[in-house]
Amino acid sequence: MTSVTHADADFEAFVRRRIDAIEGRLTQTAAAQTAFTSDAAQHLLAAGGKRFRPLLVVLASQLYPGADESAIDRAAIVMELTHVASLYHDDVMDEADVRRGVPSANSRWGNTVAIMVGDFLFARASSTVATLGTEYVMLQAETFARLVQGQIAETRGLTEGEDPLRHYLDVIADKTGSLIAASTVFGGMVCGAPQDVLAALAAYGEEIGLVFQLSDDLLDIASDDSGKTPGTDLREGVPTLPVLLLRASATAEDARLLELTSRPLHEEAEVAEALTLLRAHPVMDEARAEVARRAELARGYLSVLPAGSARDALSALCDQVAFRSA
Repeated sequence: MTSVTHADADFEAFVRRRIDAIEGRLTQTAAAQTAFTSDAAQHLLAAGGKRFRPLLVVLASQLYPGADESAIDRAAIVMELTHVASLYHDDVMDEADVRRGVPSANSRWGNTVAIMVGDFLFARASSTVATLGTEYVMLQAETFARLVQGQIAETRGLTEGEDPLRHYLDVIADKTGSLIAASTVFGGMVCGAPQDVLAALAAYGEEIGLVFQLSDDLLDIASDDSGKTPGTDLREGVPTLPVLLLRASATAEDARLLELTSRPLHEEAEVAEALTLLRAHPVMDEARAEVARRAELARGYLSVLPAGSARDALSALCDQVAFRSA
């Protein structure tokens, strides 16, 4: 996800150069005054990640000529540091032991250090965004508020009479879609895009953010070779898109699957049984169709963007993100 394959070799080479430069500057920006804090702050950065948000910044920055490369890099760093900082906090709240294939910060150094390191990375993102200008600071602040509100809504859970699927979509729009939308808008701002294009980039980013998370839901069930352990959400008792669709349309034949997906699963035999039943259930095709529909909706927002390599690459991402779960 950190690169883009494109017929324009020069464009592809430019994107790769910028992503490589951003990677180096991420580590530098996360450095602290002490070796301990630097190690803890760079822990998840060193573990890798898709760098999807920096990629979106870079692609959107090429919609119009003349974007300053330093500004591109700083905008991308702000987005990625904000994302990584939120992961430190998420892992504390979820009591996660592993993140990106390595011990989570909270399991390695304890909750207090993990929370403070997340705060430190947010501070680094804030000092970096301040170099870009007040409009960037405002968008960063609004995005951060949405991230927090999404986490609060997820923690609080459903309120009386609230539709479970609507609640879930609202949560992931705030937790995932908002930062991805901000990434595309940051890229557009760097290259001086007009307001109608910035609005289209925001709508595209929000929708592709939902596609990104919903395709993850499918990967957690359908894929054995995605690099992730299938059934993580089932183990944690987290109802994602396929399970929510199941609950909305279940019949008497689904009684066992409903029971398995109503609670966290601690036995591997039950996880395997739930995965087998879900993979064979029609809700998986229904969920795939919803992901594909939203990917096309995201692509539609790009129609007002100027034609060229950047728009083509953003369009191609719709398929790349949606169909990684196929």
